[in-house]
Amino acid sequence: MSLSIRLSRGGAKKRPYYRIVVANSRSPRDGRFIERIGSYNPLLGKDDANRVVLDVERAKHWVSVGAQPTDRVARFLDAVGVKEREARNNPKKAEPGEKAKERAEERAAKLAAAEEAAAEAAATPAEEAAAEAAATPADEASNEGVSTQEPAEGANDTPEPVEGSPEA
Repeated sequence: MSLSIRLSRGGAKKRPYYRIVVANSRSPRDGRFIERIGSYNPLLGKDDANRVVLDVERAKHWVSVGAQPTDRVARFLDAVGVKEREARNNPKKAEPGEKAKERAEERAAKLAAAEEAAAEAAATPAEEAAAEAAATPADEASNEGVSTQEPAEGANDTPEPVEGSPEA
């Protein structure tokens, strides 16, 4: 009979509470168990002493007999020093998928093209301004601030006083 040290769920919907139990590995999660060796309340704060309550002596006994803890229980046992847990390493977990990589490459290409176009645009106006200054005759340059448009008809006329106003 293979033994496992695992969590058995209790509590209401959306309000979990777990018992740490030693059970036959083939029995159901919340079913029959051999011994209850502690409890785990995930709703309490991480620094709360009552979050994980564990009978260390019984846990040592069951580990020495050959009971295999689940990943979560192995963390608890490692925290109290019963059984050292080897660190897991999955370097591909954070790696983006193929489509995300393609989108990132497209974005980088567009950004590089936009930067290149901006660099060309920044260099071009300075060259154009120099070329225009050389091509502009001296008489046009002296009349730049003067407007050649004539004022609209009646724009310079003074308003006529209205009857009943103090100016009339």
